[in-house]
Amino acid sequence: MTSQKPLVMDNTMSSARNLAQLHPTGTVLAFHALSPSFSNYGVCHISNKCITLSLVLLCTISCVFFSFTDSFKGTNGKLYYGMATPKSFIVVNYLPPDGDRSNVLEDLTRFQMRWLDCVHAFFSVLVFLTLTFSDANIQHCFFPNSGPNTKQILQHLPLGAGLLSSMVFLIFPTTRKGIGHS
Repeated sequence: MTSQKPLVMDNTMSSARNLAQLHPTGTVLAFHALSPSFSNYGVCHISNKCITLSLVLLCTISCVFFSFTDSFKGTNGKLYYGMATPKSFIVVNYLPPDGDRSNVLEDLTRFQMRWLDCVHAFFSVLVFLTLTFSDANIQHCFFPNSGPNTKQILQHLPLGAGLLSSMVFLIFPTTRKGIGHS
């Protein structure tokens, strides 16, 4: 019975690590570091709205982009990073001194884009945008005259979106490791 316990703990920790990897954690941290000054702490002028909206757009693109990235070891043992496309996989850090490309990078079609990548990208964006618009500075900037119902929705939506996306990520796990995974 005690040998079963570490196995359960390992599976639980592995699931938690995978879940943290799938949520747009880095993008959310970057956004929350920059948004207070970009949104002028909620006292927005037209310029602040434009800059903040640009930040939201760039971070949203980042969520989508990182949903399609992966890493793998080549036959030479070196770690390669790239992005999935509908037909294949674009390797971004291959250099000619690494060896013959066809020998080092075997069968890149196994890393091509799948429908599950699109599902993960959608839910990653959902979580990011939900957390973005629940921020008080963003609410004051973009919804200055919102009523109590809108404030309640914006306050409680992150919990629901986070729970829903976590369930999707756990039920439909991905094999993508992303850039930065060793």
